[in-house]
Amino acid sequence: MRETMLSGIRAREFARLDHTGSVYLDYTGSALYPESLVRRDAERLTCSVLGNPHSESAPSVASTQALEQARRLTLRLVDADPSEYDVVFTANASSAIRILAEAFPFGTGSRLVLTADNHNSVNGLRVSARRRRAAVAYVPLDRELRALDPTRWLRRTAHPSLFAFPAQSNFSGVRHPLDWIRLAQSRGYRVLLDAASYVPTARLSLTKTPADFVALSFYKLFGYPTGVGALVARRDALGSLRRGYFGGGTVQFVSVQNSSARAKAGGERFEDGTPNFLAMPAICDGLDWLHSVGVERIARHTTAMTSRLLDRLAQLGARAQVYGPTTTCERGGTVAFNLMRDGRLLPYERVEAMARDRSIAIRGGCFCNPGAAEHAFATPAGRARACLKNEFSISRFRECLGDMPVGALRASVGVPTVAADVDRLIDCATEITR
Repeated sequence: MRETMLSGIRAREFARLDHTGSVYLDYTGSALYPESLVRRDAERLTCSVLGNPHSESAPSVASTQALEQARRLTLRLVDADPSEYDVVFTANASSAIRILAEAFPFGTGSRLVLTADNHNSVNGLRVSARRRRAAVAYVPLDRELRALDPTRWLRRTAHPSLFAFPAQSNFSGVRHPLDWIRLAQSRGYRVLLDAASYVPTARLSLTKTPADFVALSFYKLFGYPTGVGALVARRDALGSLRRGYFGGGTVQFVSVQNSSARAKAGGERFEDGTPNFLAMPAICDGLDWLHSVGVERIARHTTAMTSRLLDRLAQLGARAQVYGPTTTCERGGTVAFNLMRDGRLLPYERVEAMARDRSIAIRGGCFCNPGAAEHAFATPAGRARACLKNEFSISRFRECLGDMPVGALRASVGVPTVAADVDRLIDCATEITR
């Protein structure tokens, strides 16, 4: 096999796929962990003593060192200068974005500009923005589900304003232009880049494209551990945030009798409570593992697998509807589609279940990205509004819309994916659509 197939890594690190006869094509949902990562963590947990980093004991110092090493390696991942950027550890990318929802200094005259293609965790920013009297605007999508040039919506502003978009869509795999970052900044905006779907298979350089805030989840990079994400932020951007809460670990001191408190400097003032210190050594190992495989090598491999997936779906002709780009140009390894039989749309949940019965893991639904889904399915806004007034279920919503698409199937590729995985999915699709 060619080097881009990463066949040796699959045999060493992901042999459980072949041992169980499983096809896993949900890497946008979560990466699979390499076996060496969990083995090393198990050995460490049984042989090491790690304590709460808020103490000064030897076990606590060891945890603190692991935390700081994880910060350094996270900055290396996104090519960020430690003198300019800091890392806030969170539960996931959504928790990272929530920090901005609670602390970004929106006010009268502020603007929040979003692309219609965004995860709901980003869409949720509009709640706090509107509550603080900021204007909210959405940049629409084109036929390939690419956001339009946002210049028109990025009106110049002197008030605290935010532009938020995904580097890669979790619905369609579209990669939006990273030069939008400097464009928005030149018009007075801070920029939030959702990189959760992008960084597992592409190189992000904050030296070249200096976003103010970047959200990511480590389990999407290397599968283990879950429950840890990060907000990578410019130090001056962090300094502009206004917290309405403090908790353990975020303060230098608190006085009850004087009703006063002083927050820690930098990212630590956003890390409420005790961090997930037992996970940090595994985060370090995972980032080192990813670095050793090589992001460029992963990119070549996933592009090859995406090309095969798109080509095989195209061979189904009218039996498959792909949403988004049908080539690998400016897109990642996430492909959304629906299947047809005898000219009729097959309910996505039925196809998902049939794939599951054949040990094929794909995902069905709107993938927490309603803007991209509504555009892809050409959902009529007025009719949907009326339908959503009723008690909600997928079947009721579909019936109310007149059997229009209400969800899709999503297949996404990763490091362990091989051509046989793609072919098994297409064989399944062929059988289902006969």
